[in-house]
Amino acid sequence: MSEVAIALNRFGLGARPDDIAPADPHGWLEAQIARYQPGSARLASVPTSVAVAADIRDYRDEQRMLRQQAMAQPATPAVPPMSAPPAGMAPPAMTMAMPTGAPAVPPSPATAKPEMREARQAASRLAKDDYTALAAARADLALGTDTPCAERLVHFWSNHFAVSADKLELLGLAGTLEMEAIRPHVMGRFSDMLFAVERHPAMLLYLDQSVSIGPDSPLGLKLAARGKSKAGLNENLAREIMELHTLGVRTGYTQADVTEFARAMTGWTVSGIGGGPGGRFSDPLTPGGFMFVDQVHQPGPRTILRKTYPAGGRAQAEAVLSDLSVHPATARHIATKLARHFIADAPPPAAVGRLEAAFLRSGGDLPTVYRALIASPEAWAPQPAKFKTPWEWSVSAWRAIGTRTIQPGAVQGMLDQLGQPLWKPGQPIGYDDTAPSWAGPDAILRRVEAAQRFAASAPAGTDARALAVQLFPGALSPATAQALQRAESPNQAIALLLVSPEMMRR
Repeated sequence: MSEVAIALNRFGLGARPDDIAPADPHGWLEAQIARYQPGSARLASVPTSVAVAADIRDYRDEQRMLRQQAMAQPATPAVPPMSAPPAGMAPPAMTMAMPTGAPAVPPSPATAKPEMREARQAASRLAKDDYTALAAARADLALGTDTPCAERLVHFWSNHFAVSADKLELLGLAGTLEMEAIRPHVMGRFSDMLFAVERHPAMLLYLDQSVSIGPDSPLGLKLAARGKSKAGLNENLAREIMELHTLGVRTGYTQADVTEFARAMTGWTVSGIGGGPGGRFSDPLTPGGFMFVDQVHQPGPRTILRKTYPAGGRAQAEAVLSDLSVHPATARHIATKLARHFIADAPPPAAVGRLEAAFLRSGGDLPTVYRALIASPEAWAPQPAKFKTPWEWSVSAWRAIGTRTIQPGAVQGMLDQLGQPLWKPGQPIGYDDTAPSWAGPDAILRRVEAAQRFAASAPAGTDARALAVQLFPGALSPATAQALQRAESPNQAIALLLVSPEMMRR
């Protein structure tokens, strides 16, 4: 690969037919740090977390009302079986009085099941519409951006702070996490992004923080007195913050540290839709907003990573999170993941050390880390070392044929087929970033089939041979050039280009 091809494909999202190859690849990448604009006209119409949460709140209110109506219905007396009347006697009138003492059938929420099912189906449709709109916006931004390296960084951080849209509440909110907590901070400090993510409703709901209750908090003691033993501390978010978002695995923290951090975080919840304290103590004006509820916060000081944090309500967990954001282990963890994503599945130790030093020196200033990445010679090795994920390949293929906007629904349809549903990794660790997860024979076959559909939608008259030179300047192999020359039709040539080694790897 030439340096121009590396800038366009390894750092960027792939070239477009009308792109002008950068004369200074290094400078072109660095300039994107300053030019990146998190806001965009394309984002003005996408669903927000407040709007999505309002729909969820309305759905839950409707379900609650239907249950209450069902319970309030008068009991229906049970009709005892009647024996047949003697011969010649008329059957009893249907209006006859019921025998005294006949048992009554108690009211049941089951009587509201059809209405509740319809309400859930309506809520599911709204959530799917929100998911579809956000997915299309993400794709449009990737296809139309003039700062493709910055856009790639948005995708990297979205996968680092992964949530999975596997439940009704997360279906619409998963995309808003990227739009509201990742994009505004991708060129800021890591600590600012970390705080925005951990307070976002998608993360608080996904990792069950919204239902975590301090055992010795006022609400916790009240629930214990009522015998509700299931209500209590939830450690999911605290554990994943330490293991995945900041320090990384096997970096010296203990289970006791996780538990203490979870205690410090009690009180962090979601207004109105949390299914826990947030539903009890909610702000009607901002459904889905972050709330700190002191009534569920575990009182007392906390000792985490050998440092004691005094009692302080919301500020206690904030102090812990602030320290984690600049911890040396966090610097190492972030440096390793960036090097793995941009350089090689086995990150070069020298490059990791360079990024780590930049992180620590700057206090987690992300542009400083990105500049160290761009300056790393390992990132400019001519041999392609990364195999594109389905998302990366799809975006680069759409860009290659000049697509600028995607029809709603096409994004998830393509990624579902290729095995990487958008915002649905199924686990907090996100999607894997190495070749073994994406380069199997079946996965390659799916891309071949998809490439044929891409080729069919390419503009008439597209010359794959000329396009290949535009997409991979100074990097087109003789074998690929020969295959394109021998193609039986223009569409077949485009499809061959889209599954060539140059397109599959970066």
